Amino acid sequence: MIHKSVIVEDGAKIAKDVKIGPFCHIGKDVELASGVILESNIVLMGKLKISKNVRIFSFTTMGNKDSDIEVGEKTHIREFAQIGTQEASEEEKNNKKIIIGSNSFLMAYVQLLSGVRLGDYCILTNAVRLYEDVVCEQRVIIGGLSTVETGITIGTGVMIGGASCVDHDIPPFTLTEGNRASVKGLNIVGLRRRLDDKEDIEKIKSIFKSILGDGVDKELAHKLAKEHENEYAKQFASFIANNNIKVKAS
Repeated sequence: MIHKSVIVEDGAKIAKDVKIGPFCHIGKDVELASGVILESNIVLMGKLKISKNVRIFSFTTMGNKDSDIEVGEKTHIREFAQIGTQEASEEEKNNKKIIIGSNSFLMAYVQLLSGVRLGDYCILTNAVRLYEDVVCEQRVIIGGLSTVETGITIGTGVMIGGASCVDHDIPPFTLTEGNRASVKGLNIVGLRRRLDDKEDIEKIKSIFKSILGDGVDKELAHKLAKEHENEYAKQFASFIANNNIKVKAS
C-alpha cells in the first residue's frame, strides 16, 4: 500500500506488499524488498537497497545523488536518522558504500557518514554519530550521544557507554566508555548471552589480562593469535595484533 501523497521516481523497484506512509519521496535507484514498511515523511535517494522486513520510521533521510547504501533484513531505523546524506566532495568521485547488517536497530537521530559498515545485530542508541569509514563488527552496542571518529574499528561484542568519544580501535568483547573513551573491562554479560561454553569465557578473560593487563602487549598478541587453541581467544588476540589499540585496561 502506497499513500497517494508519496512521490516515486521512475526506475524505483518496490515489492508489491511494501507499505509507504504519507509524504515520502523514493528515488529512481531505490529498491524496496518484500515486507518493508516506511512511515511518513521519509526521503530515500541514491543507490539504495532495502532488504526484506526492514522498518524505517518518520522523518528519516537516507542517501544522496552519489550514495550507495545497503540495509540488511529485519533492521529497524527510528525517527530522524540521517544515513549517507552528505554528498561527496569535489575531490572525490563517489561516496563510499554504507552497509547496515541484518537485525540491527538504529534509534532516533543516529547519523552514519560515508563508508560506515555495521555488522548484524548492532544497536546504536539515540543521537549516535559514526564518522567516515567506521566499522562495527557484529553485536556492537553504542550508548546515546556517543561519537566514533573516522576510520575506527569496533570489535564484535563491544558495548560502549553513553556520551563517549571513541578515537581508537576497540577490541572485541569489551566494555568501553568516556571522553576520551577507554576500555574498562570485558563485557561479561554479553559474553554469557552469546557463549554457552563457560570455558570460552574463561579463555577470553585470561587472554585479556595477559595482553591488556598492563598496557598493550602487541608481541604477545601476535604470538597468541597464531598459537592459541581457542577460536574466541585467537579472535581477541588477532584484533589487538592488527589494529590501533591505545587503551589501557583499568
